[in-house]
Amino acid sequence: MKSRSVPVAAALAATALLLTACGGGNSSKGNDKIAGAGTANSSPSPSASSNDGAPRPKITLPGDVHDVFTGWNTADPKTGPVLADSERRIDATNYALSQANPDEPSLSFYYTGDALVGAAQWVKKAVDAGVVLTGTTRYFNPQVNIYATNSATLSYCSFEGKAYEKSRKTGKVTKDPVTDNSYLLYTTRLEKNNKGVWQTNALRSDRGNKACTP
Repeated sequence: MKSRSVPVAAALAATALLLTACGGGNSSKGNDKIAGAGTANSSPSPSASSNDGAPRPKITLPGDVHDVFTGWNTADPKTGPVLADSERRIDATNYALSQANPDEPSLSFYYTGDALVGAAQWVKKAVDAGVVLTGTTRYFNPQVNIYATNSATLSYCSFEGKAYEKSRKTGKVTKDPVTDNSYLLYTTRLEKNNKGVWQTNALRSDRGNKACTP
């Protein structure tokens, strides 16, 4: 979610978390490396689908919250499952926030380890601050590297210039001007569990990274 001069921004800074609008996990600036990060696969994307039979939770976002994935080719037989479960992980975080529930089961379905702790903490901080997400976040330029049988990295950009914070109590929406800081570069690490689900266990972010800005 965007960094703003409202209580949630302080909450994010206090916990050293930044979850893409809101995607989830530990975050840091710039030079932190995630093992295996590097090469890429991406092309025009259909919506996420799955034929692996895993009992995925149903996630329905509020009508005013939209996650748009550009170039996420979830149909690719090799990298598509990584992208599809990453899409679902982002949606799950937004859903947990909309439900004001840090213990939302879909979080633990798509996150694990420190990333799960970070996602739940972020949702709680946002709920305590009395804000929720509204608007549209666009995710683009996904780069997948499957570097071991059940291990992968995914980096991608987001544009959050049309995603805003809304007061739960009053419904007032806080809009900030679009700047380079409206663009973020995310680098994540995933592991495939015994159910065949690609869970995110690490996430790093870099706001205003030149790889994502126009």
